[in-house]
Amino acid sequence: MTVIDEIYQYDGKDAGSPAGHPRIISLANQKGGVGKTTTAINLGTALAAIGERVLIVDLDPQGNASTGLGIDRRDRNVSTYDVLIGEAPLRDAVVPTAVPRLHIAASTMDLSGLELELGTTKDRAFRLRDAIAALNGNAADHSDYTYVLIDCPPSLNLLTVNAMAASDAILVPLQCEFFALEGLSQLLQTVEQVRSTLNPNLSIHGIVLTMFDSRNNLSNQVVADVRQFMGSKVYDTMIPRNVRISEAPSYGKPVLVYDLKCSGSEAYLKLATEVIQRERELRTTH
Repeated sequence: MTVIDEIYQYDGKDAGSPAGHPRIISLANQKGGVGKTTTAINLGTALAAIGERVLIVDLDPQGNASTGLGIDRRDRNVSTYDVLIGEAPLRDAVVPTAVPRLHIAASTMDLSGLELELGTTKDRAFRLRDAIAALNGNAADHSDYTYVLIDCPPSLNLLTVNAMAASDAILVPLQCEFFALEGLSQLLQTVEQVRSTLNPNLSIHGIVLTMFDSRNNLSNQVVADVRQFMGSKVYDTMIPRNVRISEAPSYGKPVLVYDLKCSGSEAYLKLATEVIQRERELRTTH
């Protein structure tokens, strides 16, 4: 029995999420080291740079998105853990970053025990969905986000299920490496399960190929295979292997702030433009 089957026994009849503003996108892949957090930070920064108001929700117990945006662990007085166990509203966990129009709800290691703590609580798959809905309905200045990006942990656990149950769409960072497609098919099955049990409105927004090295034959082969397998779901923009992207988090900065002119920054700006373009297409087809 998967975590979703298990949750469905308690939560399934409450399936469905309220539609509306903002657009909620989860960055998910059960494989670690594929660029989820890097993409969350830099796509969020790029969207903010072109005028969107963005909230990043850090759902990874490692808290790398929070650290990568310069939020010191000692300053995380209210975290996404407090929100999910029901001890604080989401707006209390939200802090500004050094990037204008970009906020983050930071995480702590406490999140790693959430599954045990919530046990078989009836609404456990919908904690994040309800927290975001309450944030939306608040008249304070936090209520006008146009995008919420959720940085998921590298596993298909209760945290990832909460993210998917709360989201309009999933953005999948996929490393250009040999086992990429293997992990992707497992993730797609999970998305399908969540759609059929917890959130019928969930879709795949797109797949972004990360750590691409054009000099590497394997990278080129993976790109060809993924594009053949997933077709138009794969974004045109690919994120290159770039030393500046790797360096930036150690300075608590997105790469766009650390070095705007590098190839990594240019790629994330292109990706943000492509994400918004897809959003426009989705709105016109619905």
